[in-house]
Amino acid sequence: MEKIKLRFSEILEKIKKIDFGEIDLVVGIARGGIVPGALIANLLQKDFQILWLNFRDDDNIPKYAKPQLLKKINFEFRNKKILVVDDVSRSGATLNQAKAVLKTDAKTFVVNGTADFSLYNYKQCLEWPWN
Repeated sequence: MEKIKLRFSEILEKIKKIDFGEIDLVVGIARGGIVPGALIANLLQKDFQILWLNFRDDDNIPKYAKPQLLKKINFEFRNKKILVVDDVSRSGATLNQAKAVLKTDAKTFVVNGTADFSLYNYKQCLEWPWN
């Protein structure tokens, strides 16, 4: 099955049209959420931090029963309105674990899949413009 090629300019234009509401902090889930999270934080002119949470290996095969926090959180997140960003979400396990770790009912964004905000819901693999 051929991958769908996404264009950076198309992703940027779609993100610009989203009203995320009030956000204090954008948190990108490493690794897939780093580029889209940084982009959103820049557009919103908000702080950006990385949450080192991992569920799958480089071949997209689950390597843990649930997403694991790989590095200690070294940024202040309490009492902030947070937008958690990842590249893809199918089951919601990583986004839900991020919200649990951050002890917040954060809003969520993914480029592809299911979240509070998402750009696409393709079932096949995507070719990211930043890879």
